[in-house]
Amino acid sequence: QGFKDNLHAVFCLAENAVGPHATRPDDIHVLYSGKTVEINNTDAEGRLILADGVAYACKDLGADIILDMATLTGAQGIATGKYHAAVLTNNEEWEKACVKAGRNCGDLVHPLVYCPELHFSEFTSAVADMKNSVADRDNTPSSCAGLFIASHIGFDWPGVWVHIDIAAPVHAGERATGYGVALLLSLFGGASEDPLLNMVSPLGCNGDSPTEDMERDSKRRRLV
Repeated sequence: QGFKDNLHAVFCLAENAVGPHATRPDDIHVLYSGKTVEINNTDAEGRLILADGVAYACKDLGADIILDMATLTGAQGIATGKYHAAVLTNNEEWEKACVKAGRNCGDLVHPLVYCPELHFSEFTSAVADMKNSVADRDNTPSSCAGLFIASHIGFDWPGVWVHIDIAAPVHAGERATGYGVALLLSLFGGASEDPLLNMVSPLGCNGDSPTEDMERDSKRRRLV
């Protein structure tokens, strides 16, 4: 798609099947970040490999922007509904950019609460750095799940971290919607030489004025 920057796609995949080496409650894992995790919920397994994925992107790939996207929590559909994915990020500009990119391309996004100083205590463990699931499932579980992943980069990491929970909008009944492809292209389109992606990207390099945004919106409406 004409991207000029160095982009990596890390696929965090694992066989989720019962076997003699399956994770059990009370197991303690040492993750790729070096942090220890006490397993208190074996159904909260996806975040374990996502945590390894973001740690790998940080330590091995030297990424300065890390975006993880997954069908992570059923609570996402309750928090932001069936049509909006949930975004959690350590950067307000990127939060706004995700929302705008979603509106531009049709893959809608809505922010979650980002407050690790209040919510990360949900993972407190007496025997490890953290547990893998929250103590109180009524206390913003989708935000907390994202914070679990972020903790394996570190909350003091100077780069941009974006977490997008797409559990609900990826399907409509029994069919997949393809959600996420257009969102990523729109969000990062400013780093592409493709003129269409440049037009829909909210993070263009040119510092577009509101007037230029309005002109582009008008052209887009005519195209539609």
